[in-house]
Amino acid sequence: MSLRLLTYAGASLLVCSSPAVSQGNRTDDWTAVNNAIGRAGTRQPDGVMKYSFPRGDLDVSLDGVKIKPALALGSWVAFKRTGAGNAMVMGDLVLVGDEVQPVIAALEEFGVHPTAVHNHLLGESPRIVYVHIAAAGEPVRIAGVIGAAFGKTKTPAAAASAATPAPAIDLDTAFIHRTLGYAGKVNGGVYQVSVPRPDKIRMGGEIIPPSMGVSTAINFQPTGPGRAAITGDFVMETKEVDQVVRALRINGIRITALHSHMVGENPRLYFMHFWSNDSVAKLAPALRAALNQIK
Repeated sequence: MSLRLLTYAGASLLVCSSPAVSQGNRTDDWTAVNNAIGRAGTRQPDGVMKYSFPRGDLDVSLDGVKIKPALALGSWVAFKRTGAGNAMVMGDLVLVGDEVQPVIAALEEFGVHPTAVHNHLLGESPRIVYVHIAAAGEPVRIAGVIGAAFGKTKTPAAAASAATPAPAIDLDTAFIHRTLGYAGKVNGGVYQVSVPRPDKIRMGGEIIPPSMGVSTAINFQPTGPGRAAITGDFVMETKEVDQVVRALRINGIRITALHSHMVGENPRLYFMHFWSNDSVAKLAPALRAALNQIK
């Protein structure tokens, strides 16, 4: 076992490495990482292993809409193998106010860094705080640190997996697909659409895959016949921000946050969160118009 210094997101991390390839270091085996973080992940099409932590314990409402975890209350952590038994790790943790400082302290002490602490919504009750994180090094060690930090919260334990198909959703998902030009998936009663950026985003010499938080996310939760609450975030470069703002606001979609999620990415990205509860026939074309501003 040896120690080496790794620079990541502007910070120097002391990480453990070993010349031996253990079960947790094999690129095709995530068993040890699953065990350390406390649940099984899902391998993404871009090779990333992603772990979901839906906050089903929270009862959050906004504008009379009870928010489902898949709409805006889902913590996630993603791992990308980077060679020599190491990984790049990013995530977004959904927390209530009294969880924030204990979680940050538990992470930072062991080299998992907060890269943003902020809101995504406006006017929700109770108030939700989103803590974005990043780390680099031996993935099983990092997974253990993150798993322990989740123990400082009331995040529910992993649910038993079920092979039953997702129930039907009261939305015209075919219309949304045709209008946006991207297919989505039904998850927890929410229709989720992910739109990767057309360019490659890098950090510390590594390409950040789309599923690590650099894709525009658009989520639809049915709220009545032909209606949905929408939220998510547009991932933009500097020159795209004003155009996306105008495309959303002209159609009555509210801007709820504009900020960064990461530290040290290239090109620099801005994340714009939004909210509306309206007719899908109106919302989908408005969202398509905003997507057209991302080149």
